[in-house]
Amino acid sequence: MRKFLFPLVIGLGGLAVLLYLGFWQMDRLEWKLGVIRDIETRLSTDAVPLPDAPTVEADNYRTVIMQGAATGDEIRFLDSGTAAGTGHRIISAFETVDGRRVMLDQGLLPLYADDAQPLLDEVTVQGNLIWPDDISDQAPQDDEWYARDVPAMAEALGTEPVLVVLYAASKYDERLTPLPVDTRNIKNDHLEYAITWFLLAAVWLAMTSFYTARTLRQKDD
Repeated sequence: MRKFLFPLVIGLGGLAVLLYLGFWQMDRLEWKLGVIRDIETRLSTDAVPLPDAPTVEADNYRTVIMQGAATGDEIRFLDSGTAAGTGHRIISAFETVDGRRVMLDQGLLPLYADDAQPLLDEVTVQGNLIWPDDISDQAPQDDEWYARDVPAMAEALGTEPVLVVLYAASKYDERLTPLPVDTRNIKNDHLEYAITWFLLAAVWLAMTSFYTARTLRQKDD
């Protein structure tokens, strides 16, 4: 009897663990879809004037409108896999008409683009406030950055710790391809993980059933 019960307990225990992991991933999937829906709702709202003191808790992905001009002070953030290819996101110091100085992500400059002059005309821009979670162990080298660290970039550019990613403007910097905020690059592998755990549970159940049946046959013999 012990020879029969031990593998049965192990089999059922393993099955329970694998099923738990599968259902946990399904819960994570629902959570992630909710996050994406919330972001898409914020992205689709009408533009409002730039808040006086935006925060990540209240204003992340909020659509804003502002008028002013880039100063020519820029940070180049190395980015790859974007809709426009690989290059440098240009993060500019932007002075608004009411005297504020914030950061504007104007879009992608191709890697080997000519060093043309930036657009410094007064423009009206719409974009989205974001606080990126880019992570890099590499410190900025010369004018090339490897993470959009909002406080660090703000200190380097002498601006408020506020970053707006442009999606529309009354006039565009011809060097750059805008990269508006969207949800396409939000990682969501939970369904694939859930399917994997459920398939492993099915295989585990089949192996347990086979071993149990063989043990019973041996006992009868």
